[in-house]
Amino acid sequence: MKDEYDFSNAKRGAIASNKGKTRITIMLDDAVIEAARERAQSAGTGYQAVINNLLRQALVSQDTYNLAPASKKQAKTLQVLNNGISVSEVEALEQQLIALAGELNRMLVNPLPAKSKSKPV
Repeated sequence: MKDEYDFSNAKRGAIASNKGKTRITIMLDDAVIEAARERAQSAGTGYQAVINNLLRQALVSQDTYNLAPASKKQAKTLQVLNNGISVSEVEALEQQLIALAGELNRMLVNPLPAKSKSKPV
């Protein structure tokens, strides 16, 4: 070790860059955090990265869905309402489809090992 160190050009704070990310405090259900930790462990990554990726997928899916011009969306909504399906039912179905798409993507990224088909003796 040196007797003296030169800190004249040193900067305070974290060493790692946090460009493009913001630190926040958020309250999540215990079950959500546990599920994220389990996925993170099987993927070999951090649970916060898992949560971030899931949120990104859900938001990007919604952005993709919302790319249609407003007039077409309004016409579709009116068509749905005229057929007796409420907007809340359509929104609930949309959320289920987004969740299903995320689960399918997770399964494609981390497929389950194939079960061995051994013949009974």
